[in-house]
Amino acid sequence: MSAPLVSSGEPVTLVGGGPVDPGQLAEALALAPLAVAADGGGDVALPGGRDFAAVIGDMDSLRGLDALRARGVAIHRIADQDTTDLEKCLGAIRAPLLLGLGFLHGRIDHQLAAMNALVRWPEPPAVLIGGEDVVFRCPSTLALDLPAGTRVSLFPMMRTTGTLCTGLRWSVAGLAFAPDGSIGTSNEATGGPVRLGFDAPGMLVVLPVWTLRRVVDLLPREAW
Repeated sequence: MSAPLVSSGEPVTLVGGGPVDPGQLAEALALAPLAVAADGGGDVALPGGRDFAAVIGDMDSLRGLDALRARGVAIHRIADQDTTDLEKCLGAIRAPLLLGLGFLHGRIDHQLAAMNALVRWPEPPAVLIGGEDVVFRCPSTLALDLPAGTRVSLFPMMRTTGTLCTGLRWSVAGLAFAPDGSIGTSNEATGGPVRLGFDAPGMLVVLPVWTLRRVVDLLPREAW
């Protein structure tokens, strides 16, 4: 493994080139103050006069390259055309957690590519933040306290079988999932601890965006 371009002992906010909600950006930065941009995400204005620590990508969509460089922002150009800018960042950042914005708005093909990257690049663990949802790859064991009625959606990006399930209205234990088979969207918490486990690391978890802080507290401690 090559040396990381950005290393942090704390969570990192990663800003992509898609639409970014200013309120969600401020919330992410409160949880993960170090900001890194994926290519065109470097054109997003950060609140409070702060700046990006670095911009990573192939630089095919970044408009303010010269201005960023003049402010001392590190520019890391990776010319590889076989990976997306999100994948480049996942491979170049070492941190306990990434909070990604600007990846779940806009074009649906970009959103699909981003969710594919969550499964293909397990480290660092990453949470993508959208308008209504957060999306992340299910760790070996997911354990979250969620109020009754909280939407819990599961979408398999590869074949995997549920090995553990408590706290959901419809149990997924023993069920086989696949992108072209059974999926687990629109389940819901019954109240209290939700615990999930799968026999392979291919399941995405989709939760309401208000659960972000709970997810941030969980993921750095759990991994495949």
